[in-house]
Amino acid sequence: MTRKESTVPRRLHFEIFRYNPEDSGSVPHMQTFELDEAPYMSLFIALNQIRETQDPSLQFDFACRSAICGSCGMMVNGRPALGCRTLTSDLPRTIRLHPLPVFKLIGDLSVDTGTWFRQMVEKSEAWIHSEQAFDPEAQEERMDDELAQAIYEGDRCIECGCCVASCGAANLNADFAGPAGLNRMARFLMDPRDSRGDADWFEIVSNSDGVFGCIGMMACHDVCPKELPLLEVYAYLRRKVLTTKIRH
Repeated sequence: MTRKESTVPRRLHFEIFRYNPEDSGSVPHMQTFELDEAPYMSLFIALNQIRETQDPSLQFDFACRSAICGSCGMMVNGRPALGCRTLTSDLPRTIRLHPLPVFKLIGDLSVDTGTWFRQMVEKSEAWIHSEQAFDPEAQEERMDDELAQAIYEGDRCIECGCCVASCGAANLNADFAGPAGLNRMARFLMDPRDSRGDADWFEIVSNSDGVFGCIGMMACHDVCPKELPLLEVYAYLRRKVLTTKIRH
């Protein structure tokens, strides 16, 4: 006879960081919750069950549940990940959850990634710069398929903050553009519709807050939920910087 698999679900132990910076009486601590594991349970499902049945004050962020919005980034057993696509079956019975570092803490597992990304974009002016007046009747500009694909790869970033949280340089230098910032710079640097030349980007990219601030650990590449080719992005930026001629 073959041994039947046990139908008894695992009893999961969640150790969750709790702290409300807006409450003067709140003290950072870990709180333990227990929950029976269900088939195909994600952290999104588990945390919602905990909030609905055990503690309605638990703060965390979710929106799309499809790894598109980037809202649910958190530290899962010490590693940045998206809660919506992390299955409890892939984790040990004890699951420790912390908020992403680098970003401002809102409360518990909720952080403000929006302010960080906005400051990064404004600092690098990472948007299309054009000297041409807008013509609604103009035909769509054509570009090489390979270049279009490379730009599309950069645009797949969902700004979840996982790469930034895993980055040693970003954790030490608040002004560092971070993996997501460098990816965004590369996306516009290679876009032929942008009127800026390589020299215009030089001062932004070629310093310790830009691509040379990267210390090469590549944890960002390992944790990116969209599997962006960040190693190729950094290589592209370094080649651009080293081959750019600056007029003095």
